[in-house]
Amino acid sequence: MKKILAMTLAVSMVLGLTACGGSGSSSSTETTAAATEAATEAATEAAAETEAAAEATGDKVSLNVIISQYGNNTQEWWDGVFVPGFAEAHPEVDLTVEIVSWNDLYTVVANRITNNDAPDILNIDTFADYVADDLLMPAEEYASDELKAKIIPSFWNANELDGTVWALPILASVRSLFYNKDILEAAGVANPPTTWDEVKDACAKIKAYNPDITPWSLDVSSDEGQAAFGYYTWNNGGGFVDESGNWALNSDANVESLNFIKEMVDAGYCFADPMNATRYPQQDAFNAGSLAMMIGPCNMISADSDVNYGVAPMPTNGGNSPVAFGVCDRLMAFRDDSAPDQDARTAAISAFFDYFYDQEVYSEYMVYEGFLPVTSDSSEYLPENAEKFNKCEANGGTPGENDYFATWCGMLADCDFYPASRAEWIDVKQGVIDAEQQVLEGADAKEVLDALQEDIAG
Repeated sequence: MKKILAMTLAVSMVLGLTACGGSGSSSSTETTAAATEAATEAATEAAAETEAAAEATGDKVSLNVIISQYGNNTQEWWDGVFVPGFAEAHPEVDLTVEIVSWNDLYTVVANRITNNDAPDILNIDTFADYVADDLLMPAEEYASDELKAKIIPSFWNANELDGTVWALPILASVRSLFYNKDILEAAGVANPPTTWDEVKDACAKIKAYNPDITPWSLDVSSDEGQAAFGYYTWNNGGGFVDESGNWALNSDANVESLNFIKEMVDAGYCFADPMNATRYPQQDAFNAGSLAMMIGPCNMISADSDVNYGVAPMPTNGGNSPVAFGVCDRLMAFRDDSAPDQDARTAAISAFFDYFYDQEVYSEYMVYEGFLPVTSDSSEYLPENAEKFNKCEANGGTPGENDYFATWCGMLADCDFYPASRAEWIDVKQGVIDAEQQVLEGADAKEVLDALQEDIAG
């Protein structure tokens, strides 16, 4: 990648940051005069170092970006909206964006890396293996102070490994409690349950009202059993790790959580075979009105469903505060030791991220794809302004819904995440699924989790 970033890129970055600061929330996007002056000086200094080489070569800085396909119209947004807009703002950067389906993504990236042709920027869900192979740039090297300040802290921290943040969250999905308002009202349940005792009481009333309705969803299959482990342990004061980040799989709270799962199944409140019933048919059942309550993702309601539903925080136990389950995919920048001007390349990467996370640009993409923002300014902006933007054709092409973002953006700050950056995660993921299934088959929860803790932590 033989490219040089000229003075105009550095200046446009400063102007872009100043404009962005004026359009966001006062708490997260305002740029002070001092900060602007400092940014201008730094950008001018960096540009001066590369100006002579730019004049000598006339080359642009080329960036190759791989974006994962989230819908049938992902290509349309990037080609028709982002790339032209970025090109106008940063003509000194030669940007190529490739959209790759999730089915092919890992193979495509692996082949590119093997052939010494890694992308400059990649959108994918994991990064630990790339860090282990020394392929990535730390996020601190390219994330501007303004950008870092507006990324919701829990999402920034979710990309940390061994004290270094290696990626930026591209978008979020949050899971919480969905409930069928009509079923709960008919069964005499005044409000959605907020505690585990209220969950059991509501399920009993629903089962008595109509035995053909499944009161509660549960998926402890190999597909997403690890999610169920998080739902219940986090909201009982437990989880995968303790406050120090050490594995704590056999905590008392976790043991109690697995026993609660078994109690719900034994009472007949869940689908008959939760070890094989994945969340997808359960989501279909909720959309069809035959499932009363379900912990599910923010975008699980189908466009053709007429179910009268509400969304509520996760039910908890033991007086703990509700913890929503957050999922985020990532954007990361690969090292390129062959680049003749590392500062110019890094500046171009920074320009890409500053433009992408600009409040208007980023908010439009969230509406278009139907996901949630990971920045504080867009999470405050969309509940009032989503209707300015249109959903993609696959989602009806209709204006965004302010109420949707108002409901879900408020949960973003309270999310917890899988410890997926840890080397042991793959074994932990399968281990907690096996533990849940063994407990449903009659094994002692404490003994099962003690064995898992020993396997993982020694």
